Amino acid sequence: MAKSGVFERDQTTSVKAMELKKELQKLVRAIVDEDDINLEAIDRAQQMLCSLKELKLKKSISLKLNSHRYGAVPEEFKCPLSKELMRDPVIVATGQTYDRPFIQKWLKSGNRTCPRTQQVLSHTLLTPNHLIREMIAQWCKSNGIKLPDSVQDLSEEGLTEADWDHFLSLLGKMSLTLSDQKEAAKELRLMTKRMPSFRALFGESVDAIPQLLSPLSRTKPENGVHPGLQEDLVTTLLNLSIHDNNKKLVAETPMVIPILMDALRSGTIETRSNAAAALFTLSALDSNKALIGKSGAMKPLLDLLDEGHPLAMKDVASAIFTLCIIHENKVRAVRDGAVRVILNKITSGVHVDELLSILAMLSTNQRAIEDMGELGAVSCLFSIIKETSCARNKENCIAILYTICFSDRSKWKEMREEESMHHTISQLAQNGTSRAKRKASGILDRLNRAVNLTHTA
Repeated sequence: MAKSGVFERDQTTSVKAMELKKELQKLVRAIVDEDDINLEAIDRAQQMLCSLKELKLKKSISLKLNSHRYGAVPEEFKCPLSKELMRDPVIVATGQTYDRPFIQKWLKSGNRTCPRTQQVLSHTLLTPNHLIREMIAQWCKSNGIKLPDSVQDLSEEGLTEADWDHFLSLLGKMSLTLSDQKEAAKELRLMTKRMPSFRALFGESVDAIPQLLSPLSRTKPENGVHPGLQEDLVTTLLNLSIHDNNKKLVAETPMVIPILMDALRSGTIETRSNAAAALFTLSALDSNKALIGKSGAMKPLLDLLDEGHPLAMKDVASAIFTLCIIHENKVRAVRDGAVRVILNKITSGVHVDELLSILAMLSTNQRAIEDMGELGAVSCLFSIIKETSCARNKENCIAILYTICFSDRSKWKEMREEESMHHTISQLAQNGTSRAKRKASGILDRLNRAVNLTHTA
């Protein structure tokens, strides 16, 4: 009786084959029906055929192996990760052997330990295990199993040497005509969106990102940038930055952040939104937060937030919030007018949840407190507490008011009047979240002590 895992793999292979065939049918129709020759469709069809061939080979090997009685394959010939016969055994730093595509997938996912021993790998170089490979070849010959003559280096999406060559050819087009650049940029955008392993290819070559962005770095200001090309390249950068192993590489490539800042200022709204999203994704690393902040990115982000285009608001707010986690960027944001911009949007009812979180973060900065005082933040925050049903928003509002209360005595009168008329603070002290209760109680204590001191005096 076949193992359930084998049955499930066969089902998965069949589903993938059906999907590839459907895609191939669409491409063939596109090629046949169009008057002109669609080179992109032809290239894609060739890729589909190669993928179908690879699936067929894998299925054939699996069927032959399963025809043997269970346990016939020696354990030392099986990959500890796939539990299948190894086709390209390699040795990692701990001395353990794995099948190359499976250990590569493990490493490209960000793991830096040996799956079998859990030891931290001193390096990620993979050394071919010629002895085991020869023994596997002899065993296969004795059992009538024919493995492919050449083992292709497959990633989780099935990237082959042909894919690598295609990747390099697309980058090469970035130094050709505008038409070539636009065609290649659009394909790179789609491939980095759909295929995580294609994103990883950019980490394999130190020149890949500079080549990708060369049309933008060479453009003279008086000539301007082609909007569609800029959008595709910036979006490709966003796709690349999603891959954890790329974050440091992308941000530290000298031309990247200046290009993203130019896109924030002058691109289409889609380009500007995606540039903000790229900065947000890159800022997951603290070192990148500092780098992006020093570059002056906070001002164009705030300008875009101030414009208030619905398509960009979420990405811009996320970028500003993440960048402001470090103190230096809070200072920069406040200096560049963040409090005014954020309060204006909150008053307009735009993305209140996200912007209140940013304002709460900025409230640890003394100048931010001063700006809030001048811009009427106290009445705005009390209004939100009374009107919203969101516990998180109430908590952020009272946390900001707590900081204002302890930093700006001129606002005590306004707070006492609010409490006297609506009992806003005491209600939150009784019914808020645990943090909101603490902050509200702290404000009441402070205001009561101030009143007592006044009467005593």
